[in-house]
Amino acid sequence: MHNASFFLKYRLHHLFFWMLVFGIWYFFRVDDYARASTAFRVTALKVVDLALMIYIVNYLFIPFLLYKKRYVWFVMAFIAMILFSSMAKMYIIGKMTHNPLLYNWGIDLKRRIYDNVLPHFFLVTAGAAVKLMMDYGRLQKRMAEIAKEKAEAELNFLKSQINPHFVFNSLNAIYFLIQKENAEARNALHRFSDMLRYQLYEMGGQKVPVEKEIAYLRDYMDLQQLRKDDRYTVRFNYTEQVKEFSIEPLLLVPLVENAFKHISHHQDQPNEVEVRMDRQNSQFIFDIRNSREVLLTTEKPGGIGLQNVRRRLELLYPGKHQLLIQESTNEFHVNLKIDLS
Repeated sequence: MHNASFFLKYRLHHLFFWMLVFGIWYFFRVDDYARASTAFRVTALKVVDLALMIYIVNYLFIPFLLYKKRYVWFVMAFIAMILFSSMAKMYIIGKMTHNPLLYNWGIDLKRRIYDNVLPHFFLVTAGAAVKLMMDYGRLQKRMAEIAKEKAEAELNFLKSQINPHFVFNSLNAIYFLIQKENAEARNALHRFSDMLRYQLYEMGGQKVPVEKEIAYLRDYMDLQQLRKDDRYTVRFNYTEQVKEFSIEPLLLVPLVENAFKHISHHQDQPNEVEVRMDRQNSQFIFDIRNSREVLLTTEKPGGIGLQNVRRRLELLYPGKHQLLIQESTNEFHVNLKIDLS
């Protein structure tokens, strides 16, 4: 049902367009053939042939060759397709109309090229130009959205920097008021100060080294663990490959916040939060699980936090991420993959 609605919404206008092309083409060329049925079949073949070439170029050659900067392969594939399609079309039409001259390319080659190859070339090129213009328009729209989101984020960032020196001076004063014997409290305050410094001074609205993001996540999870007793287990693991690349700042924190927010509170079962990170070739993998329990509440795990993560991923990593969310009665699992290439 979903596929049918998708077709009706996004592809039905294509069908109407090609029906219109067929009608106009048939109207102007029907007198060229002895029988209307022959004109109908020949026109249908030409329209289908043209449509097939345009869709192959727009949905295969452009995204997989042109946009990946394989220009030589794009040109070669484009020319080969035009030549093959022209020869195949003329052969079939020659069989339909019982006219061997149409598929004999050794006779009047220049006319064959002028009547078949060149029209194909210009028509398919026009279809590709429409595709490129539409993609450019979508790209401009996406860039405008990113600029707007970035401006809003920078505004919020500036608001959060109101008198930061006062905040740090206050934290330092509190730090020295805590007795030296209370090392746990001092360490917790020190971690919180590092987290605040990272948010205020080190992000700057740009991508950050993943090592800094890992340090921030570790401090956050350590502070959260201070609030829990021995019934709660927190694990934070990452492989040696997770280094020497940059990601968007504070992209992963909402996922960790969500895990702690919705962690279970069992008395006789494990209560766990587990974070794992890995890098496989050019793909960064972030995996987080937390135990959960079914409560009588209308609030779903994630909520606004996960919606914001989805939105940021769409804007910052369009077509280069995969966010998979799975939930059961006793576990909530989020798996994020980002293409770093």
